[in-house]
Amino acid sequence: MAAAGSASWQPQEEGLKEICGLLEQQISPYSSADKSQIWQQLQHYSQFPDFNNYLVFILARAEGQSGEIRQAAGLLLKNNLRTAYKLMSPAHQQYIKSELFPCLGAADKHIRSTVGTIVTVVVQQGGILGWPELLQALVNCMDSSDLNHMEGAMDALSKICEDIPQVLDSDVPGLAERPIKIFLPRLFQFFQSPHTSLRKLSLDSVNQYIMLMPSALYTSMDKFLQGLFVLANDPAAEVRKLVCAAFVQLIEIHPSFLEPHLKNVIEYMLQVSKDTDDEVALEACEFWSAYCDAQLPYENLREYLPRLIPILLSNMVYADDDESLVDAEEDESLPDRDQDLKPRFHTPRFHGSDDAEDDDDDSCGIWNLRKCSAAALDVLSNVFGDEILPTLMPVIEAKLSASGDEAWKDREAAVLTLGAIAEGCINGLYPHLSEIVAFLIPLLDDKFALIRSISCWTLSRFSKYIVQDSGNKKGYEQFDSVLTGLLRRILDTNKRVQEAACSAFATLEEEAAEELAPRLEVILQHLMCAFGKYQRRNIRIVYDAIGTLADAVGEKLNQPVYLEILMPPLIAKWQQVSNSDKDLFRLLECFTSIAQALGTGFSQFDQPVFQRCINIIQTQQLAKVDPISAGVQYDKEFIVCSLDLLSGLTEGLQGGIESLVAQSNLRDLLLQCCMDDDTDVRQSAFALVGDLAKVCPVHLCPRLSEFLDVATNQLTTPKLNETIAVANNACWAIGELAIKVRQEISPVVMTVISCLVPILQHAEQGVNKSVVENTAITLGRLAWVCPDLVSPHMEHFMQPWCISLSMIRDDIEKEDAFRGLCAVVRANPSAALSSLVLMCKAFASWDEIRNGELHNEVCQVLHGYKQMLRNGAWDQCMSALEPPEKDKLSKYQV
Repeated sequence: MAAAGSASWQPQEEGLKEICGLLEQQISPYSSADKSQIWQQLQHYSQFPDFNNYLVFILARAEGQSGEIRQAAGLLLKNNLRTAYKLMSPAHQQYIKSELFPCLGAADKHIRSTVGTIVTVVVQQGGILGWPELLQALVNCMDSSDLNHMEGAMDALSKICEDIPQVLDSDVPGLAERPIKIFLPRLFQFFQSPHTSLRKLSLDSVNQYIMLMPSALYTSMDKFLQGLFVLANDPAAEVRKLVCAAFVQLIEIHPSFLEPHLKNVIEYMLQVSKDTDDEVALEACEFWSAYCDAQLPYENLREYLPRLIPILLSNMVYADDDESLVDAEEDESLPDRDQDLKPRFHTPRFHGSDDAEDDDDDSCGIWNLRKCSAAALDVLSNVFGDEILPTLMPVIEAKLSASGDEAWKDREAAVLTLGAIAEGCINGLYPHLSEIVAFLIPLLDDKFALIRSISCWTLSRFSKYIVQDSGNKKGYEQFDSVLTGLLRRILDTNKRVQEAACSAFATLEEEAAEELAPRLEVILQHLMCAFGKYQRRNIRIVYDAIGTLADAVGEKLNQPVYLEILMPPLIAKWQQVSNSDKDLFRLLECFTSIAQALGTGFSQFDQPVFQRCINIIQTQQLAKVDPISAGVQYDKEFIVCSLDLLSGLTEGLQGGIESLVAQSNLRDLLLQCCMDDDTDVRQSAFALVGDLAKVCPVHLCPRLSEFLDVATNQLTTPKLNETIAVANNACWAIGELAIKVRQEISPVVMTVISCLVPILQHAEQGVNKSVVENTAITLGRLAWVCPDLVSPHMEHFMQPWCISLSMIRDDIEKEDAFRGLCAVVRANPSAALSSLVLMCKAFASWDEIRNGELHNEVCQVLHGYKQMLRNGAWDQCMSALEPPEKDKLSKYQV
């Protein structure tokens, strides 16, 4: 390679030929050379300080080489600069920048585009300050009359706007104004260019700033909107699509700008929602959901519904080129390809009432016009409710009654429509529910697979109401026919139908819960039959359905007849799947639900399951530092799923887990997980600490102070909002440990309380509900076991604590918290006096205190204050309560 030099650098002919030869072999589909060897050779060359100079030379000056080779050099240069630019000598950086400038206006469009990408990377790495000449060069190109120069500059600028928009909206020394202010007028001017490429690139660039809304755009909004109206009927679909995207972003982020023009914008969006180009129509249809989410009056939309709804329904019919039409032909015997197996992520265990809800949406395939229109209709039905039915129902009925094979797509779209409005229009549909269900059930056996699958989904959308009506004979028969219909479809030979039926059945299980118990045998037979015949992708959904069933019926599953159907196939699969196979995630989750449902009934399976979880955690912790010794690549999901299964086992087996924990190194592994740098791992680890504290705290005690220190650290993190779920579980675990180890918790009590009090004080500011509840309970548990330490500091937190305690549902954890409240009040009654009204409201939040001991303690506290407060002060306190609260307190004879 040539010696390092300055801007006069020249390549050696031999090195140039060699690199071009390697690039040619790398990109040639006909080359017999080993691509990985070529890649290694190129990586080897990357070690030379001037290798990137060669690449930019080939891109910019190797006129004798094909465009493909020059482009390949450019793309390799781009990737190299991402990691190496800041380490390069200034002379080499300068050489690369000087060679890029002339190429902005290259005759070859692909070369121009590659140069635009590299320019963006250089700005990303070195900043605008590191390349002061760039801005002027871009302005000169944009102002020239040469189309190649204008396009090249716009291509580079649009990529900068997309990847690093903030760099143009920041002060640059030596410039009187921010770069964005210099570029915006030129971008607006290009809206009127006769060249489609310039109209597209300029609008795309401005759109990147709607979210950031720099003052330059804010003050030019009228000009921007005028430009959008000019481009609204552009002959190029790609430009119309960007106009729609601009209106959608504006309505989402700055709706006030569109208010004066709303009628025109709605008229336009109606027109483009049925654009001949599907991508334009898709972008336009995003507008309707966005409008409903914006803080704008729904009234403005109401008059357009009779025109909008038929457009959405028309868009919901399958397009002839929809990928689902091809997928729908897939028979169950066809093995899944790796690309069919989407990555999935386990949700770590969370102790509290705010569990995240899963979407019940059809997750198959990519977002398209059909799905977007159905989503828009769903949102509209939730906003306008039954008033859209007079417009909708005639269209639905007409589509459903269309006969003949050629009309199947219309019938399918009508079923999808019923599912989309099931939630929003339920009041109007409910009186006709039995007719709707009676109509849908035969469609489960339709000859067209996509009608069978959409009928499963639509029935699942009504499942809450189908279950609700199952109390009477007719309703139960209907529930039964839906259940058997879905079970029949679970054994369909078509993969799409299997998937839809399994997902729909899981939704029905959640709603029906214990209603499923009488049918458990037949349900399990169908699910395990599916388990035996499904391909890899759909078998994951069977795991979910089995897990949901276990959660729904609980201990009713613990019968020998059911376990004989359920467990042998699962255990066979458990033994067959390796510890590094990602299919293990769903199986671990499935076992978690089964272990919790069976309780002590799981003890016949517990030893191998427990031991495997320990082995997986151990292996993964090793893989994190030394994957070669571990024999697997590190993946935190294995640890999280294993910790959650151990939590499920602990919850199910209760004290029965004790002997397994005693014979293992779980305590040390768990402490390591509590200190992991990954939040999901820590979240699940603290959930397990809390579960173990409830049933076998003795095994945590040898390292108790370490567990308490690391748990307390989770509450002092400066970015608590980002790790709120970890803090929640750590807080709960501290409380569970406190009531078991009692006085041994005293060294950390004040540290923990100093972390908990700010959470309660900011409860009004949208802190997660479960975190506030767990904070109030843990504070109460600490107060119960160490009242002498806590009571001197009561006045700092009494008011927000009482407010939070009032919000908690009646259960054993609430009992513990109120024992703490009574203990500190008895220790320091005068400190609580100023919060007496709120304390009375907290006592009145109980429907009934079933624990006799606590009931007496509350009585004593209230009677103590009644005696303490003379001269009408007690009556004054009582007058601040609502009548229902006074009624509740009468149980305590005050």
